[in-house]
Amino acid sequence: MPDIREPQRAVAGTGMGGAMDLAAGEAETLERAPAGPDGGGRPGRPRSLWSDAWHDLRRNPVFVVSALVIVFLVLISLWPSLIAPGSPLRCDLAEAQEGSRPGHPFGFDGQGCDVYTRTVHGARTSVAVGVCATLGVALLGSVLGGLAGYFGGVWDSVLSRLTDVFFAIPVVLGGLVLLSVVTSNTVWPVAGFMVLLGWPQISRIARGTVITVQQNDYVQAARALGASHSRLLLRHIAPNAVAPVIVVTTIALGTYIALEATLSYLGVGLKPPTVSWGIDISAASPYIRNAPHALLWPSGALAVTVLAFIMLGDAVRDALDPRLR
Repeated sequence: MPDIREPQRAVAGTGMGGAMDLAAGEAETLERAPAGPDGGGRPGRPRSLWSDAWHDLRRNPVFVVSALVIVFLVLISLWPSLIAPGSPLRCDLAEAQEGSRPGHPFGFDGQGCDVYTRTVHGARTSVAVGVCATLGVALLGSVLGGLAGYFGGVWDSVLSRLTDVFFAIPVVLGGLVLLSVVTSNTVWPVAGFMVLLGWPQISRIARGTVITVQQNDYVQAARALGASHSRLLLRHIAPNAVAPVIVVTTIALGTYIALEATLSYLGVGLKPPTVSWGIDISAASPYIRNAPHALLWPSGALAVTVLAFIMLGDAVRDALDPRLR
């Protein structure tokens, strides 16, 4: 006869000094990962938020397409000569406003410069400004907002009023005022301006997330056990509060690239002979009727780049937001 026995029971702690009975199968699930098709299984832990996010991102076509576009942009930013061996500063007025021809698929601009070469080399400057600005904004905003949310009090009140002041400054108008006195042709003044006006947004997001996370039970337990402020922030709060910051900064990277092009178009951002999409768009605007191709290609490259980063940020947000699961 089959051996019919009562299911064995296991006792698991509830975390509050009590206990609860678990069926043997349920208790085993807490001890090991699900068994494979062959019935075997090896001990393991449930996947973390980051593992689940990566699992979802790999199967999201929006993420895959945008990531491939961004990887391509990074490659041509680092090594533009791979696909555009010519010099972006070589111009011949005899070829001004001419259309495409073999070896010059995008034609020439109003100064006789090869549009294809300048579009490829312009990716380096635009992406560099966006990356530098994003890293500076994420670092400064996360540190200030995280500390304000954690300690609260006067520090939190002062930072809140300070962010209100910066939110009241129009970005483009602030760029026209602050960058109009800068004569440097490097990316640092433009990136520094974006950090100066961009950190309040990340600061408020980091502050709100830290306030929410530090109310969780595991943080309160670590504090009750005597954990220091640095340990609480670095080991318990920061890893669980960084997801919203990553999402917002990913989307903001595309916004900063578009802002650099806007400021360069207005003449207060990057300046010639620096090669930038904003500079090329500005230079091609007077010739839009006779040579629309000189405006189309850098504008298209800018639009595709911004769209790729926005799509990537949306995909990362969907993967990291537990409410969308």
